[in-house]
Amino acid sequence: MQPPQPPPPRVLLIGAGGTLGRAVAAELAPRHDVITAGRNSGDLRLDLRDADSIRAALAQAGPLDAVVCAAGNVHFAPLLQLSAADWSVGLEDKLMGQVRLAQLAAEYLRDGGSITLIGGILAEQPIRQGASASLVNGALEAFVRAAAIELPRGLRINLVSPNVFIESMPAYGPYFRGFDAIPVARAALAFSRSVEGAQTGQVYRVH
Repeated sequence: MQPPQPPPPRVLLIGAGGTLGRAVAAELAPRHDVITAGRNSGDLRLDLRDADSIRAALAQAGPLDAVVCAAGNVHFAPLLQLSAADWSVGLEDKLMGQVRLAQLAAEYLRDGGSITLIGGILAEQPIRQGASASLVNGALEAFVRAAAIELPRGLRINLVSPNVFIESMPAYGPYFRGFDAIPVARAALAFSRSVEGAQTGQVYRVH
């Protein structure tokens, strides 16, 4: 007689309704209990710009083994045309939204749990009109390295830095001329590597 199998690890996935989020959900779902969250869709409502919204979603999700983010907005515009409001889009949403998420997730994760954030190739390969994205992605890489040495209870934190996706080229192609776009399913593999692996403070580049 086979012993009873333990329940699958529970993962909260933010941004599950997007191009990347759907691929990450498909990658993780066969081995994990995936709870989806988003600003306008998913099992739970979560707005990265609102700490109270993040905390409420984490509390509703219940005990978690991993928190994964595949969401975050930035504004694309020529450098000298970026207004304070334009900069704020990326700073408050993708950057500080994920910083807030990581800080709060640390309170709700089980011992040994993991946090996986999303960055991007523009941290190291800038493009015209992408100064805000480069700033935000670079800051997130630095944050993950710093957070990894302070998180308690064996918690881990990593970041996935993908290239532009083949599936996104109809919308973003003009910004990414000459880039060798990748299938989004390839980027999703890095999330499994973060969630199911043992490393912390890593930037998984999928270029």
